[in-house]
Amino acid sequence: MVTKLIAFIIAFTFALICNAQSEIEFPIEVGMKPESITKGFQDNYYVTLMNAKESGDGELVEISKNGVKVFAKGFDEPKGIVYLNGYLYFSDVTRIWRVDKEGKASIFVDKADFHETVLYLNDVSLDKNGNGMYIADMGATQYMRDTNNNLWPLDSEEAKKVPELGRIYHVDLDGHISIKQDTSPLMLNPNGVGVDNDGNIMVASFFNGNFLVTKNGVLSPLKGLFRGADAVEQDSKGNYYVSSWVTGKVWKIDPKTEASTVLIEGLESAADFYLEEEKDRLLVPDMMAGKIYSVPLKN
Repeated sequence: MVTKLIAFIIAFTFALICNAQSEIEFPIEVGMKPESITKGFQDNYYVTLMNAKESGDGELVEISKNGVKVFAKGFDEPKGIVYLNGYLYFSDVTRIWRVDKEGKASIFVDKADFHETVLYLNDVSLDKNGNGMYIADMGATQYMRDTNNNLWPLDSEEAKKVPELGRIYHVDLDGHISIKQDTSPLMLNPNGVGVDNDGNIMVASFFNGNFLVTKNGVLSPLKGLFRGADAVEQDSKGNYYVSSWVTGKVWKIDPKTEASTVLIEGLESAADFYLEEEKDRLLVPDMMAGKIYSVPLKN
């Protein structure tokens, strides 16, 4: 009896050790210019890699307990990604790709399918009921920066020249496209789009630095400016989260006071994160570092 008990304890301990060793450890290197991450097939994580600026060199990689591997390739600048009804969907400049569980990619919607001219599709977010997705078109991005690649000051003459061309679109599962949010001076170069607990959209304005949420049916900015705003999310408790690609920071925002607290700073470029509330963390791509970080929701 004692021998069996000892054998059981040894086997149980070994199993725990093996399981611990097989867990994904963050930060993890994933490749060149990771932009967005989501959870997909078999609870593995999938990351869009922009790589260099050459056409067709963009990739989709899978992070599993076995490591990192290329899952699909042949894209231009893959960005925001979601998992819906057994497929991965992600934006790529002026089109949306759909990828199946075997890594086979097909164009879901293309530039010609939009009734307006789309210039630079970025973040993608699921709608409340899983009937489709929201997509941010940043509009004309070439007016945002000076010759040193810094964002123009908001009170500068150059800032007044940034055109209002960014929109938020909705695309249903049949590929039908509609405008969810038209152009707005509060939403110059919208990068991130999310859905709040009531099913309303939230938007991150990259140039303005506005974190826009729906108040009384209208998009309005929360307190504070987050220039270079990238991803936006809200957790089940109502807390907001926003990242800044420019400053390398991620903030948590109190829904009542709208006071913001830095969760992490010092990243080279905090991109489009994934809220994994069941594990009490954000998975944040640091694009220029080529890594994914795990950031605790509590600070």
